[in-house]
Amino acid sequence: MVRPLLLLTAALTMSTALQAQQMQRQLGDFELKFSTRSSRSMAQGLITPSATGAFHGGLDVSHASGWYVGQYAPSMGLSPASTLRLDSYMGYKRRFHDSLGLEAGLIHYSQPNLAGNDSYAVYGGVSVLGSRFGGAWRDNPDNRTGTLFANLGQVPLLGLDLTVKLAHHQLGTPYTIGDGSQVDTFNDWTLQLSRPWQGIDLDLIYSSSDLQGGGCAAYSGVNTYCEGMLTLKAQRSFF
Repeated sequence: MVRPLLLLTAALTMSTALQAQQMQRQLGDFELKFSTRSSRSMAQGLITPSATGAFHGGLDVSHASGWYVGQYAPSMGLSPASTLRLDSYMGYKRRFHDSLGLEAGLIHYSQPNLAGNDSYAVYGGVSVLGSRFGGAWRDNPDNRTGTLFANLGQVPLLGLDLTVKLAHHQLGTPYTIGDGSQVDTFNDWTLQLSRPWQGIDLDLIYSSSDLQGGGCAAYSGVNTYCEGMLTLKAQRSFF
């Protein structure tokens, strides 16, 4: 059942803040980016590292051949309520011409201060004639996740970009809900329509899963909410 909620989020970005967040240098065939925010969206938009703590940042190094490596810390663990997290990655991204490109890579998620919390993800994506497709598999003992992503580009007549994401989750330990039944697998999905309007990027996002009622207590997927949610997001950069 879709909950009758419509969220409006406005994100206003100033150029001075962006300059403070990222430093970029070109050294021969290498490009270096040091940033307090994630500087890379991987696998054609399938995986985007996100900050979870008050202090975060990372270094990304890419070569003209298409190879790249980097490390991003979603949380530096500097506050008493947080712990150090590191996302280390390597991959290859190449655009052969305007109608074809590809990307593939590996990410290692770790919390150096905690034993037994490491996990890995492999990802790959391809762009063809303005459409983008990707897939990823994350081996996390608590929740093994396979994800498919498709950005179909602009829908004819409507002038909207259509993006679909579908994920399958397998819990490492089945979750027992109130009626005694167990949840060991579930699916969730996201459908997004996007278009620019007078300098503002507008996104209409519907997300949901196949868990309902008490089963939502077991939910730990890619969406914010277990049951149906409709979100309107508006974002504009002044510079």
